[in-house]
Amino acid sequence: MGARTMPSAGGGGGGRRRRSARLSQPMSEINVTPFVDVMLVLLIIFMVAAPLLTSGVPVQLPETAAAPLPQEQEEPLTISVGADGTTSIGSTIVAREELVTRLRAISAERDSPRVFLRADGSVPYEQVMIVMGALNAGGFRDIGLVTDGGGPTLDAPEGDG
Repeated sequence: MGARTMPSAGGGGGGRRRRSARLSQPMSEINVTPFVDVMLVLLIIFMVAAPLLTSGVPVQLPETAAAPLPQEQEEPLTISVGADGTTSIGSTIVAREELVTRLRAISAERDSPRVFLRADGSVPYEQVMIVMGALNAGGFRDIGLVTDGGGPTLDAPEGDG
């Protein structure tokens, strides 16, 4: 018992050749699925990494119920006071003796008089006031204190506990 192939309607034995020629033609379709997968992975990576790119000194900010300040066109100057007492302009550590001199030079170059002061919650109030005095002497009159939101409010009713 042998298997026998039937000739195609086009003539004797040519069907096999046509079929193999059809399979060896280049594919002109693009498979988009791998590209979409890669783009989604990159999107997730950037969404996770973007909050980590904020510049500054790591500071444990106190929490308050104050409303945030409106945004400006120019990037605001940020002064940070760390838990160990170090003072930074942006991410550059500055000695307290040089702070007023540096602030005056920066104030002369900037259009906006606004500056943000970030101080660790464990820093004594006196140290924060010394830095605020230096900011005032350096030409910055619009000082915003940076805090974390969601803190306690004084007008909230107390529980029955």
